[in-house]
Amino acid sequence: MEYRIDRHSGVATYLQIVQQTKHALRLGLLVPGDKLPTAKEVVAATAINPNTVLKAYRELEREGLVAPRPGLGTFVLRSLAREEAGTDSPLRAELAGWAARARQAGLDRDDVAALVASVVEQEFADRRTQEGNR
Repeated sequence: MEYRIDRHSGVATYLQIVQQTKHALRLGLLVPGDKLPTAKEVVAATAINPNTVLKAYRELEREGLVAPRPGLGTFVLRSLAREEAGTDSPLRAELAGWAARARQAGLDRDDVAALVASVVEQEFADRRTQEGNR
């Protein structure tokens, strides 16, 4: 697991670590038993404060996703992966094709992210409304 910190995102650094870890758990890149990088390794790779890494790991522990083992490190307890979101799923292949078409159409990363976020928000807002009307 390699963390990438975007200092211009407006998202707290510890939350970026939490979010990236959860993404890896959802995509099956991290599985139960895997060891997270040590705080020292993350600090060396990202030049952030070690307390920031520890805060992120405590949040993941609070959520029941990881557990520290004194003297050994922090280990994944449970996965968030769903088969439908795996690296070989048809949905991922469709999304990859769509992303390639968006790029060919001239959209950049921020354009694509904004478009996807908008569509996801609309889809899930519509679903909440439909469920509320039942």
